[in-house]
Amino acid sequence: MRHLRAEQGNDQMTESIPLLIDTDPGVDDALALLMAFADTRHEVVGLTIAAGNVGLRHTVANALKLCEVAGRNDIPVYAGCAAPLLHPSPDAGNVHGLDGFGDVGYEAAARAAEAEHAAQAIVRLSHVHAGKLVLVALGPLTNVALALKLDPTLPERIARLVVMGGAVTCHGNITPAAEFNVYFDPEAAHIVFGAFDHFDLSDWEATVAHGLHHDSVVEWLRAGGDVAAFYERISRKTREWSADRRGDHWHSADGLAMAFALHPEGALETAERPLDVALEGPHSRGATLVDWQRQTGRPDRARILLRYDQARFEQLVRGAIGVA
Repeated sequence: MRHLRAEQGNDQMTESIPLLIDTDPGVDDALALLMAFADTRHEVVGLTIAAGNVGLRHTVANALKLCEVAGRNDIPVYAGCAAPLLHPSPDAGNVHGLDGFGDVGYEAAARAAEAEHAAQAIVRLSHVHAGKLVLVALGPLTNVALALKLDPTLPERIARLVVMGGAVTCHGNITPAAEFNVYFDPEAAHIVFGAFDHFDLSDWEATVAHGLHHDSVVEWLRAGGDVAAFYERISRKTREWSADRRGDHWHSADGLAMAFALHPEGALETAERPLDVALEGPHSRGATLVDWQRQTGRPDRARILLRYDQARFEQLVRGAIGVA
């Protein structure tokens, strides 16, 4: 059922914004999903799941479990692509745990995913919520690319596409030049970036510029309730991995992208530029190539997040885990 929200001081009822999240949970994705669940201005109409951080069996199980823990079994979960479109890619099990949720051995969720394939669900929900749907892509873009092949008119019905992906000056986190999500399936990213006239991009380099202090995160998790306790367990491995390698701050790429999706007014600086993906080369495959000087004459399709309100971001993270 669609939720209606009363605007304060106004008797008029306003429909919440439909939000479809394509994701590969993953600890980082889990925080972003909790942020979306907590946002009263949006209604999460579905989770479409891809392989990425770990294999599809785990990412689907993790999505179902997170919904159960958060009391959101009303949100349908659709399993999608188990591999990239063309070429195999490494996962991130060394960071997130082999199961993507820190290998804590949680009890599986009681329900299963829907029978409909994620790509078909994306197309169908774009018709149900035509002109209003916000599509947030937090993982490799395989499901979205497949949906575009099923229905090339998909972008006409999407109000806004927000992508977590890329490294806009080629300071990558999986290769020297490439960010993980785009590197995992660069052909899919190439298809998606070429299909949408306009999209929002929150990249790895913006993520690094908006770190969360480890001690603060620990304090927030201790102050929360059952959802925070679950998140503390599943995120412990990746937070420890990060502390050993990246210093005082933990970075939530998907959390920042979700903040940009839910509260775009929090963006303090953006840049609109042409953008493409390198598909070949031992050192360049998966790199996001931004035409910063507009030398190619191609249209500015990507609105790139450069700076976001850090206090607002941290407030959204705290709210997601139930801390005021």
